[in-house]
Amino acid sequence: MSNIIPSQTRFRVGGMDCGSCAIKIETAVRRISGVSNVAVSATAGTMIVTHDGGANIQKPVIKAVTALGYTASSNSPDGEANASGSSGSATHSHAHGNAAHSHGPDDKDHGDKNHGAPHDGPWWKSSKARLTIGCGAALAVAYVVAKAFPAIGSWAFIAAMMIGLVPIAQRAFQAARAGTPFSIEMLMTIAAVGAVIINAAEEAAAVVFLFLIGELLEGVAAGRARASIQSLTMLVPKTAQMEQNGMVTEVAADSLAIGAIVLVRPGDRIPADGEILSGESSIDEAPVTGESVPKRKGTGDMVFAGTINLDGALRVRVTAAASDNTIARVVRLVEEAQESKAPTERFIDRFSSYYTPLVLVIGALVAVIPPLFFGGEWNGWVYKGLAILLIGCPCALVISTPAAIAAGLSSGARRGLLMKGGAILEAARTITVVAFDKTGTLTEGRPKVTDIIAISASEQELLSLCAALETGSSHPLAKAILDKAAANKVQVPAASGLAAVGGKGIVGTINGVEYFLGSAKASAARGANLDAVRERIDMLNDEGKTVSILLAGTNLVGGIALRDEPRPDAIAGLKSLSDSGITMMMLTGDNRRTATAIGKQLGIEVRAEMLPEDKQRVVNELKSSGSIVAKVGDGINDAPALAAADIGIAMGGGTDVALETADAAILHGRVGDVAAMIDLSRRTMTNIQQNIVIALGLKAVFLVTTVMGITGLWPAILADTGATVLVTINALRLLRPGASPSRA
Repeated sequence: MSNIIPSQTRFRVGGMDCGSCAIKIETAVRRISGVSNVAVSATAGTMIVTHDGGANIQKPVIKAVTALGYTASSNSPDGEANASGSSGSATHSHAHGNAAHSHGPDDKDHGDKNHGAPHDGPWWKSSKARLTIGCGAALAVAYVVAKAFPAIGSWAFIAAMMIGLVPIAQRAFQAARAGTPFSIEMLMTIAAVGAVIINAAEEAAAVVFLFLIGELLEGVAAGRARASIQSLTMLVPKTAQMEQNGMVTEVAADSLAIGAIVLVRPGDRIPADGEILSGESSIDEAPVTGESVPKRKGTGDMVFAGTINLDGALRVRVTAAASDNTIARVVRLVEEAQESKAPTERFIDRFSSYYTPLVLVIGALVAVIPPLFFGGEWNGWVYKGLAILLIGCPCALVISTPAAIAAGLSSGARRGLLMKGGAILEAARTITVVAFDKTGTLTEGRPKVTDIIAISASEQELLSLCAALETGSSHPLAKAILDKAAANKVQVPAASGLAAVGGKGIVGTINGVEYFLGSAKASAARGANLDAVRERIDMLNDEGKTVSILLAGTNLVGGIALRDEPRPDAIAGLKSLSDSGITMMMLTGDNRRTATAIGKQLGIEVRAEMLPEDKQRVVNELKSSGSIVAKVGDGINDAPALAAADIGIAMGGGTDVALETADAAILHGRVGDVAAMIDLSRRTMTNIQQNIVIALGLKAVFLVTTVMGITGLWPAILADTGATVLVTINALRLLRPGASPSRA
């Protein structure tokens, strides 16, 4: 067996409403031969099964899951997809590490004949809703019969109860066979049967009906949570205008291949990730990145599927298939993250495995000890014991953490904050030090013209001459000068005889005059007198700026200073971190003078001229001193430091987000989003604490009132289902875009 490579298969599972569902499925599938690990997410409706590469686990897994009353499906090579009547998808991956996934934006969980899975259509058309309505109608008929014919009233209530109890008992029996004897269905079955035995058939029927209502509400809430991130997929248009052989035809957007050319008209949503071949327009990226201000984009710029083209026609070359566009990647990453349990969630799972049997024991003791040893009345104390069973149902407690984690991950993804799992979301709140890279992280990663030094020509003329010399060059400094000339709308004359001078600069002839543009040192070597600008050059260099000098022959015309400027939100973003009590520093390989100038402007500690291994060493030193360190960089040249940090955060955009090394990513590269990620973590953990208090607090209150004889079976089941719905609704508050920051 040692030569068999482990495989991972991803399933769509329909009908899961809470963490208890996930635990039952996980326990059952783990018992299958060849399965080594199972990760189930009730919130995402997915399951990843790790198994021996040679094992065919498709049929046994689907059989085990459907036996519990759920649906399971996988797009596997052996054609077993949809064996349960569901149409989810997965990819069979013979590889170590994470499973590869091929499901695209149109994946859905469909109908479920057993457990009322989420399906296409309103909730009241689901099988779970039909069962609940049927049980309710039978209960209403039983009340009428009991009033009209009191002698057979109890039998009418038993019949009404059986309509709902039979499927519940079937699921309890299957769960017990699959290794979960202490399921909520088992507790419910024992309580209902026990109530009939002590002549409380009316309450038994009502409790079963209330239980079904609770399950239905849980399903609706869970469906809303599951749909919160999947709704992003609706942003991508269904059709696209594709250019082919000189003709434009309408095709399905998910059929676009890489390299296809599409026409995007003003007002249309962009159908795929791609590169603009021609045209210029403002692009509204708010649906994908949360960026409120439209971006002006033109030839060579990247655009993302689902964003809106506002005012100009664009021709776009597709760079990613539908299953791998920005939105599909975000959805996939969030689903995978939801399958990765946070430490608190793992603790709650372990706790609940002891908690439920303990509740069963307490219920039994309450039922038998007072009558046996203290002369209590049997019916009354058995009734209280049965109520305790219902109070002790673990659903609310088990769902309290994953519901909040799922909502937090989804909320972050919708704002461009991607985290690889619940553990990362939970840990982010503990960060005490954030170490930033400079280029492309705190700065924009491309130089800009900052100063124009006009000596023997006006600023416009100087910029015009420099742009003429740089026309056609792809060097970053040249592009900065050309961008500045375009922004200032200067006329750029034609230059001839353009040639690079040994890496020192560029020469060319404009209107019969030979010009040279290069460094101050190279200009002095050509015989130019720079005394008039020497002091200004030194001052600009001290500010971390690169100065290029323009000569006409050997005569000084002027100079242009350039620098990679801080991102527009860098100062505000760093202040947000500082206000949260977090220490910040810049770790950069850039020269000390430039780094110090940027650091002074941003008000951040600087460590410059560092190799990748130096950055890693600093991160390890900070960790050894007790700090919880987040490293923020581009995810490529900072790979050692990102891997060494407690949390590595990649700054990136679109499909180039470097998530392989990093634990998290900031999709649209705002410095302020680091603080937003930490704040989201704090709000999520506060939400989890609130959920646990709600779940355990309600149970404690009703436990006391039940033992005291104040409340009975009806309030007991309401305490359980009500708490489950309450914690789910509380978790969904995290999805609100305007949720107020936590001060925790």
